[in-house]
Amino acid sequence: MKARHKRLSLVLLGLSVLGLGAWFVLSAFQKNLVFFFTPSQIVSGEAPAGRSFRVGGMVEVGSLKREGDGLGMSFVVTDTKQRVTVRYSGLVPDLFKEGKGVVAQGRLEEGRVFLAEEVLAKHDENYMPPEAAYALKQGAQQPVVASEDKR
Repeated sequence: MKARHKRLSLVLLGLSVLGLGAWFVLSAFQKNLVFFFTPSQIVSGEAPAGRSFRVGGMVEVGSLKREGDGLGMSFVVTDTKQRVTVRYSGLVPDLFKEGKGVVAQGRLEEGRVFLAEEVLAKHDENYMPPEAAYALKQGAQQPVVASEDKR
């Protein structure tokens, strides 16, 4: 084999290894990527099925129901247009309250129920995640659509 062919083989091998490494990095990144959806997007079917994502908005006043074990709860997250029921089992942040902003991460179950693995609350009166603030602003600007949500 000529020296020229050896160099070409090494260059091709190096590019192959580099491409394989890039594929592994991008694959790992894609699996850990978590998107944010509003209740309106979830109701319209834009949220992925069987994949973890975040939902954000306001905890609807009067919707918080605690279970007897002290850890389980359900509540409704709204963007003033649509509503999504969230179920969570675990400790919530001290600032978690009805009428306040919340972001929950988890998966969507059958019947538009969101099973949360983690619940985050805003840390003071002046902060809300940008995505949640934008969703609430958009929801307030559009007329409320009456849905036939029978629970």
